[in-house]
Amino acid sequence: MPAAFFVVRATVTDPAKRAAFDTWYSREHLPDAMKSFGAVKAWRYWSATDPSLHEAMYQFTDQTALDRAIEGPDMKRLVADFNRDWPDVTRTREVLVLAEELVA
Repeated sequence: MPAAFFVVRATVTDPAKRAAFDTWYSREHLPDAMKSFGAVKAWRYWSATDPSLHEAMYQFTDQTALDRAIEGPDMKRLVADFNRDWPDVTRTREVLVLAEELVA
């Protein structure tokens, strides 16, 4: 089965809050989410095109593992923690399934 990815796109509109958000995500949220989800790997990005845009991506062995993670109780806790700490940061979520991979 192909790898699956869970992508969370957050918009931090207030430039004064981006450094604190970055620190919180790096030190608290990303490690907690990766461990809670049982993800294989995780990445974070800030958009070079739109500085307010932050994306986190979690890799899973397959869609079954991803579905189990995002439908479980830890997902509700992680969302609640995010909402508590960053109530003004909007998010979207997306599930991707690997269609093809090329390596140089």
